[in-house]
Amino acid sequence: MTLPLRPLDGITVLAFEHAVAAPVCTRHLADQGARVIKIERPGVGDFARNYDQRVKGLSSYFVWANRSKESLTLDIKHPRASAILDRLLAKTDVVVQNLAPGAAARLGLSFDALHVRHKGLIVCDISGYGADGPYRDKKAYDLMVQAEAGLLSATGSGDVIARAGFSAADVSAGMYAYSSILSALLLRGRTGMGSHIDVAMFESLTEWMGNPMYYTFDGALPAPRTGGAHPSIAPYGPTRAGDGQSVLLGVQNEREWRNFCATVLCNPTLADDARFVTNTLRSQNRAVLDEKIAEVFSGLTGAELEARLEQANIAQSRVNTAADLWTHPQLLARRRWTEVQTSAGPVPALLPPGTNSAYRARMDAVPALGEHTDALLAELGFASDEIAALHDDAAV
Repeated sequence: MTLPLRPLDGITVLAFEHAVAAPVCTRHLADQGARVIKIERPGVGDFARNYDQRVKGLSSYFVWANRSKESLTLDIKHPRASAILDRLLAKTDVVVQNLAPGAAARLGLSFDALHVRHKGLIVCDISGYGADGPYRDKKAYDLMVQAEAGLLSATGSGDVIARAGFSAADVSAGMYAYSSILSALLLRGRTGMGSHIDVAMFESLTEWMGNPMYYTFDGALPAPRTGGAHPSIAPYGPTRAGDGQSVLLGVQNEREWRNFCATVLCNPTLADDARFVTNTLRSQNRAVLDEKIAEVFSGLTGAELEARLEQANIAQSRVNTAADLWTHPQLLARRRWTEVQTSAGPVPALLPPGTNSAYRARMDAVPALGEHTDALLAELGFASDEIAALHDDAAV
């Protein structure tokens, strides 16, 4: 049976990648059908393979970001590497790299160097701060970029900052690289020419900080750190019922505020209290408002509170843990789970967001280190004795 064509079937991506940002980008390309050939250091591989051992002895980071790829071990600094790279590049549509600043150029893998021979090649460079500027060579681990881009100033509570609970800078850069590559492929379809994409983690995360930035426009004070609560809307954030159950609720407008007072707090006159009649006033008098809400909620169970919120049509959610997502009823009802293979056996995997009615996303195995090396070299035309010699010479 012929499977439906996926958008990136027939596109080959050569990935000089490690850690999170570039692997997230190329995994999403692979989800859409692209063939992703991941170059890894012989004997070591992508160092994200060793971040932890949480998934049947494999790294949670690596399993998440590297399915549907082929692993080719290659010492790209080895004298014999150029012959392999030349053959690979001849059949490549997109190069993605997040090596150390300047490393790709020193290895002859810059867009300028490659474009001379491969006019249709798209080259995407992912770095901490971009290809130029005074911060170009600055080390850019995810948490450092979260700090530099102001995210840590907006998270936490009071005077205590808090790291976002995932690699926000890496993921933002990976997703902008992904969308930029899709755009570049569309452009190449019109012009026949490749292009250079320069994605900076700092700029990607700064874009995501757009609302907090504009909140400080023209010298205005930044929003205070408010933990799980919204800094400029009230009531909006986590609360606790009398039985200890946490519930997060959000009141977005004055109509909802009146419903909340009448149906949830059973105190309709509170809606007209001069301290709370607008969202700005509710935010300014948040501490007093929180006390009044807590007085009512302390006499309710979590189930009773949720029922009142539902009756009032107030937005609400449970405060889940990451572990709760494995059995979340919405994901189960929408059949979002499937399995992918790994060297340690099958593991569950979420289908990528954005279901398309015309095709199913590619959900192939997470590669073992160097799993596809010999097959790829043979495909490139290397004879078995040449492949053996490359192994003996520690080139692959």
